[in-house]
Amino acid sequence: MKRRALFAGTAFLLTAPLWPAARLAAQTLRSDPFTLGVASGCPSASSMVLWTRLYDTGILSVLPDAPIEVRWELARDHEFRQVVQQGMVTAQPRMGFSVHVEPAGLDPQRDYWYRFHSGVFTSAIGRTRTLPLREAKPERLRFAFASCQHYETGYFAAYRQMAAENLDLIVFLGDYIYEGGSRAISAGANNTQVRPRAHNGKGPALTLADYRERYAHYKLDADLQTAHASAPWIMTWDDHEVHNDYANDQAEDLMPNFLGRRSAAYQAYFENMPLRKSMLPRAHEALIYGNVDFGNLARFHVVDTRQYRGAQPCPKPMRGGSNTVTDAQCPERLDPARTKLGSTQESWLAESFKTSVAQWNVLAQTTVLSPWGRPLKDGMTWWTDGWDGYPAARSRLIDSIFTSGATNSLVIGGDTHTSHVADLKRDFANRNSAVVASEFCGTSISSTSFWTKERIEHALPANPHMKMVRGDERGYVVMEITAQRTTTRFRTLDDATKVDAKIATQATWVVEAGHPGATAV
Repeated sequence: MKRRALFAGTAFLLTAPLWPAARLAAQTLRSDPFTLGVASGCPSASSMVLWTRLYDTGILSVLPDAPIEVRWELARDHEFRQVVQQGMVTAQPRMGFSVHVEPAGLDPQRDYWYRFHSGVFTSAIGRTRTLPLREAKPERLRFAFASCQHYETGYFAAYRQMAAENLDLIVFLGDYIYEGGSRAISAGANNTQVRPRAHNGKGPALTLADYRERYAHYKLDADLQTAHASAPWIMTWDDHEVHNDYANDQAEDLMPNFLGRRSAAYQAYFENMPLRKSMLPRAHEALIYGNVDFGNLARFHVVDTRQYRGAQPCPKPMRGGSNTVTDAQCPERLDPARTKLGSTQESWLAESFKTSVAQWNVLAQTTVLSPWGRPLKDGMTWWTDGWDGYPAARSRLIDSIFTSGATNSLVIGGDTHTSHVADLKRDFANRNSAVVASEFCGTSISSTSFWTKERIEHALPANPHMKMVRGDERGYVVMEITAQRTTTRFRTLDDATKVDAKIATQATWVVEAGHPGATAV
């Protein structure tokens, strides 16, 4: 470890003179450049990404095109008495002044602490953690997953509570920002409009500058910063990081040159997340799906449900995006060629399950995978932006899990702002069909839910595979995995419109190894 620190320090001394302008810019800073906090992500047994982004400093407005020198440290202890690696990089204006550091050669399955320096300023300290070696047999994995954090509809108090959970990982499943302009959200007393807080700027994010500023607006939230600094994150995206209900190269409003907007949004996403440099967007595309092994205890299969999908079937007139339809209205929904992941990703996912030797397999995707229709007199209605718009693709996915031989499969999701527990079956029309996996869909961090208690009670009898559905509270989900069982706790706030909201466990479910299907406890 001493040799690694010496080598990193030597590299710093050798390369520092090559950036005199960057060093001068750092020395010119007159206000804290680390106001967006720090984060880590994409962990492995020997590495992770350390992230920060310089923002809102005097030098950025005076010298907007100047790179800025940033030093980083990684230590075994919170006090940085045992620094194991350090170095220097430049925050480049073409990358939104973001920093992505990838230390290597670290010890597996241990905590590290990190921080950044620029000029006379020092960032907050973040805690991160490496994963166990793939052949290791860890006793426990404890992680949380979350999604859908609309800034305007509530505070991020859930993240303050999440940071206190002592987690190995945090998994985020999409809608990190909301791209739309400010608007009225809900009716309060005497029909007055209630909005706990508002986006900066009234218009939607359209350009790279817009998206950068929207991310900065969200990341200034202290509770979100606390969660990022508490544990490494694994991430995927959904639609609002770009545009509501977009599908591949098609926008909901059929915006021309949508790929230009998508490219700007993907670039801003990379700049503001602790992602590896290999995930940098290129030519309108970004590869973000992949798998993550936590020893031989669990494998995460993380997918991208937006970039490669086919357009939603039967959209509203002169529109793209979702619709709510019956089979009689929309026979295209059942087209076997329809895809939500794209053929390449479908093949990759099937292989990822097939090659897994983990005790548990966790499919991290963005929405409810199980059918979730609403009954009407003339049949069921289906929301076409979710998997119900792609039932053949859903069947292929579930069949690939079933035939892969992968053990103890779990599916996690978000998007609907509603908590779900369900049995995933090969044939949902047959109540006696074998259960392939257990599904847990978490409610939102702050976004409001369409699913009222009355709507849920009306829909549940027509969806017997659903074991629990609740849309009344915001929060996140904590999963604890051991070789014997997975325990899932739905953690929800008493009121997400309050900064000091309290947390409680809404429900607890257990899946025993070798016995697919969740049981309430």
